[in-house]
Amino acid sequence: MMGGKLIACRANGYSAMDLEDLYRILRTGHVQAQGVVDTVPDPMLVLDSALTVQSANRAFFKTFAVERYDTIGQHLYDLGNGQWDIPELRHLLGEVIPKSSAVIDYKVEHDFPHIGKKVMLLTARTVFNPDNVSHLMLLSIVDITDRSRKEAEFEAVFGELRHRLKNLLGLVRALANQTKTEGISAEEYRTAFLGRLQAVVDANDLAFSDHGEDGFEALVARATKPFQTAPETIIIEPGPSVTLVSKEIMSLSLLLHELATNAVKYGALSVPAGTARIRWEVEQGDHPLLRLSWRESGGPPVRKPTSTGYGTQLIQFAIAYNLGGKVEQNYRTEGFEAEIIVPLERAARPD
Repeated sequence: MMGGKLIACRANGYSAMDLEDLYRILRTGHVQAQGVVDTVPDPMLVLDSALTVQSANRAFFKTFAVERYDTIGQHLYDLGNGQWDIPELRHLLGEVIPKSSAVIDYKVEHDFPHIGKKVMLLTARTVFNPDNVSHLMLLSIVDITDRSRKEAEFEAVFGELRHRLKNLLGLVRALANQTKTEGISAEEYRTAFLGRLQAVVDANDLAFSDHGEDGFEALVARATKPFQTAPETIIIEPGPSVTLVSKEIMSLSLLLHELATNAVKYGALSVPAGTARIRWEVEQGDHPLLRLSWRESGGPPVRKPTSTGYGTQLIQFAIAYNLGGKVEQNYRTEGFEAEIIVPLERAARPD
């Protein structure tokens, strides 16, 4: 039998050594080709015309957590119990081989078992052949899951930035439109407007900062700091930690600024012995509510104003219009009180 094979080889012009050399050359070429494919950092598959996997690189096995023996020789749509049977991919590959064309960076999103959601850019090309006839296709896969997530995060942050700027400009416009000039000097107008504008600026700084676990407490301290003429002028009682969104920060800062300004002009903070006390609590539930209390004491006797001033209008605007909350003002003789109720977009965190 061996002699017959040797005679046949010699009859075709090859010796047994020639066949061994030929096999070694082919084997070496295959190993080198596979080595080249394995150096490609992105997952890659070589498919035949029936979409059977002829070869795959290490990046493919690692990215999709599969083994070589479960991949090579398998139909693409049978891999991993059908995890690659994706409608978008069927459409993609159906356009490549019949038309001998290429599809580049076709975006596909798919939730794979065990490894989760992947966002990929697929490129499929027919393999070049000198005779212009090829039945193989190269499918390269770029995993852009992390990049896609970062892009989504950037869009969310940019959207929040636009929203904040829109709120800020709207608030400044409202301040300018509603600030009255009747009966006051230019200097008084300037002082009133710039004071309120500074409250907006401070609130905006706080909204863009990482105010962390004590978001509302930091806001109260910052908004009332200019009015603290003595350590006990404005008493801030400890309250639950609350995370605020930018719209809430803006409106509540304006509210506190107006309450403190009115207290300095007409209320308890207009005399050395007067104080204002701030406390808050949160009612949990499907729609959490922030209850904020402002109470003045030690000041001159309080009388209810005969007309609604701009400060009162601004408080109502900031809370009722902007936040959908409500303000109850009580002009007690012994000290002004205000109770503010605001629906929160985020729940308070337990201490």
